[in-house]
Amino acid sequence: MDARYQQIARQLKAAITSGELKTGSRLPSSRTWAQENGISRTTVEQAYGELVAQGWLERRGQAGTFVSQTSPSALAEAPAVQHGDEHEPKPFQMGLPALDLFPRALWARLTGRRLRTQSRFDLTLGDPAGEAMLRQAIADYLRFSRSIECQPEQIFITSGYAQSMSLILQTLARPGDGMWVEDPGFPLISSAIEGEGVQRLPVPVDQNGMDIEAAIARWPQARFALLTPAHQSPLGVALSLPRRRQVLAWAAQQAAWIIEDDYDSEFRYHGRPLPPLKSLDAPQRVIYTGTFSKSLFPAIRTAWIVVPAAEAAAFRQRITSTPCSVPTLWQCALADFIQQGHFWRHLKKMRLHYAQRRAWLEAALIHYGFNVVPQQGGIQLVAEIDGDDRAIVARAQQRGLAVQALSDWHSAQPGRRGILMSFTNITSAEMAMQWVGRLYENEKKPREG
Repeated sequence: MDARYQQIARQLKAAITSGELKTGSRLPSSRTWAQENGISRTTVEQAYGELVAQGWLERRGQAGTFVSQTSPSALAEAPAVQHGDEHEPKPFQMGLPALDLFPRALWARLTGRRLRTQSRFDLTLGDPAGEAMLRQAIADYLRFSRSIECQPEQIFITSGYAQSMSLILQTLARPGDGMWVEDPGFPLISSAIEGEGVQRLPVPVDQNGMDIEAAIARWPQARFALLTPAHQSPLGVALSLPRRRQVLAWAAQQAAWIIEDDYDSEFRYHGRPLPPLKSLDAPQRVIYTGTFSKSLFPAIRTAWIVVPAAEAAAFRQRITSTPCSVPTLWQCALADFIQQGHFWRHLKKMRLHYAQRRAWLEAALIHYGFNVVPQQGGIQLVAEIDGDDRAIVARAQQRGLAVQALSDWHSAQPGRRGILMSFTNITSAEMAMQWVGRLYENEKKPREG
């Protein structure tokens, strides 16, 4: 069910499109609207903020909120080429959070307040490791949510997962080092690893996560292990507690490093998550990485790493040559977003919506005869198939569906075949059924009933 503010936004767009609200018309104040309709002023502000961001409305300071002169309705008959849908997510597109759930009006207020209150000194280059207030906010959040004890000095802000990986390897890697990687595993990070002269060593994944025993037997002298223990990417399994202890013992014995990618641990729908490796890291061999791209929005381009205290000086020395490129304004606004509790509330809301959206997609897939791999959390799922997943995906992509073949995530040898897809931007059961129907059009007939 859509949020109340989304219903208001749809009503306003319909009124503008039909001509009931003319271009340049002034809307009632949010306070007046709220009082007349018996709803909260915040709900009205969210609706207005949504339409301002989309170009339907415009704010004119104390004069109020007006129907925009350049609204989609006003430009409907214009001969100019329209570019508004260039970045609209494709069906099942992975790596994207629910863009409709992000509180853009709130984010606009936070960034606007920061912009209005900045001094001339805020126009200089910031700390190369990232703004202190953001690093403090992340440290506080990790202590509360993930039981990770760290200081702001151990945290480094980067522009994304690839830069985080490059920073880690530039600081710690030596020529010829090897890194255990999950097989199947996230393929796009390969170039960042190999670009730093580190060899990828594929390790099979089973129902308990990476097979640590097999990795030790084959490559005991590896220098790094890259893991997604909370929710393995892409199979969704969790690294079992015995294997967590096993990999920590190996790292301590070999003076190796574990890179823990906690990319979507916030989204778990059943049971309690196992503790992160970093919270169990007595020997201090774990480097903990995260990103806000999956929990907020990709354009924020903000990620972070937590390094052992003994290595903080080496990382700070290294990062002076490749300083944090995230704008200071966004870092400060993000710190406010976290410290004021908005981040926690946003995640809570997303968990509820994601559980529903995943259920919609799973039901549609089952209706069309797919076997859905059980998962405890995450923002994507896997539908197993018996046929050629690459061929099916190629046909689906030609129909505009942004699915991926599980085979493309294997690096050492062929494994399970399936179709990877995200459910985050599915907003109704009908949409899920429609998308899955397009996915398997001419591939399989739906079940009866």
